Amino acid sequence: MKEQQKKKQDQYYEMANAPISKIIPKLAVPTIISMLVTSIYNMADTFFVSQLGTSASGAVGIIFSAMAIIQALAFMIGMGTGNFIARMIGAGNRKLAEELASIAFFTGFGVGLVIAVIGNANIGQLVRMLGSTETIAPYAEAYASYIFVAAPFMICSFIMNNLLRFQGKALFAMVGITTGGVLNMVLDPIFIFGLDMGTAGAALATGLSQFISFCILLFMCNSREECISIHPKKFKPTLAIYGEIIHGGLPSLGRQGIASIATIIMNTMAQPYGDAAIAAMSIVNRFMMFVGSAMIGFGQGYQPVCSYCFGARLYDRVKKACVYCVKVSTIFLLAVSAIGLIFSGNIIQMFRKDDLEVIRIGTLALRLQLLTMPLQGLVVMGGNMTPQSIGYGIRATIVSTARQGWLLIPILLCTVPVFGVLGIQMAQPIADVGTFILAAVVTKGIFKDLDRKKAEMSL
Repeated sequence: MKEQQKKKQDQYYEMANAPISKIIPKLAVPTIISMLVTSIYNMADTFFVSQLGTSASGAVGIIFSAMAIIQALAFMIGMGTGNFIARMIGAGNRKLAEELASIAFFTGFGVGLVIAVIGNANIGQLVRMLGSTETIAPYAEAYASYIFVAAPFMICSFIMNNLLRFQGKALFAMVGITTGGVLNMVLDPIFIFGLDMGTAGAALATGLSQFISFCILLFMCNSREECISIHPKKFKPTLAIYGEIIHGGLPSLGRQGIASIATIIMNTMAQPYGDAAIAAMSIVNRFMMFVGSAMIGFGQGYQPVCSYCFGARLYDRVKKACVYCVKVSTIFLLAVSAIGLIFSGNIIQMFRKDDLEVIRIGTLALRLQLLTMPLQGLVVMGGNMTPQSIGYGIRATIVSTARQGWLLIPILLCTVPVFGVLGIQMAQPIADVGTFILAAVVTKGIFKDLDRKKAEMSL
């Protein structure tokens, strides 16, 4: 028991005292791997299903918006609770931190059950609301049915992943997520082609992999003494606790939830240009998510340090960590953008080499988004993750909902009627520039607040 307590103390000591350039990469490597594997098996679904045809490929893009909503709810609960837990541990209130973990888990499972029942009861109407054409709809319905059934396990997996990360146990989270991801990639071709299940096979593979991840993560939480366990006896929710969780998790809900709404609008506006336009944008979005997942994973290694240090009133360290993460992520994105611009056509061809229209639309859309992608370093690290981690939920929500929400949607509504498909292709890059400016203002304001808090401590 003493040894486990010492490990906890060492871990928190590192967050507060170890060099920023050492502790953040140490925590980030497992989360980067987790995010990349998750993104890879999402791309695997797109790749294998795309071999069935352009309409099947479009179905993955259609249902992706529903999956994004499910993930948004999971991340709202998981990240809202996770940074709350990290702040409570930093402030020395471990009892409340233990109750928060169980509140998050059982709340998430209940939300997932509601989604599973309502989703499958209204599946036909839902896929059309998500922007499906008549030719895409049968594939989308087959794919969505298994995704909705897996919703409770999917939500709880993402919640536990975040809870472990914010305790500094990113390696444990990585094991659960990557095992499910690898299994998904193995099962995809077996179910889709071997068992001739088509798009339903891809969804079944995803559902089974999420269930396996769920089991592994739950075992990790409850079998390791140094981890906060999950138990019904600790489920003691209050309106005040839910309010704090929602406040801290709103940026995640906003970022992914409104992104899903924007995707639905984009798919609907792409309908007049055929299944090729929907399929092309689906491929581009999956690839951009893959690149962004590495940066998000890096930022998730930063968040526990940020939350803990803020709770411990180490305000200079919060600023130093933020600047470090912005620099590293921007350099990374510049390198990836340069390489991606050279091979953008080849990337789209990997998915639909036989459809020249998909390649044409997708290549230009990818190149335009790669041009503005380096701006995301400041947007994600400074304008989103930092305020979210220190409890500035409103500011983080404003930034997180801008890029794929209240900036993107009006741009789509203005550009598509004028420029057609080109309007769809250039809407996201325009929104990226606007979000970058907003994030710079928010980050500057937060740094001023941290300086003020430091000054108040010395009075």
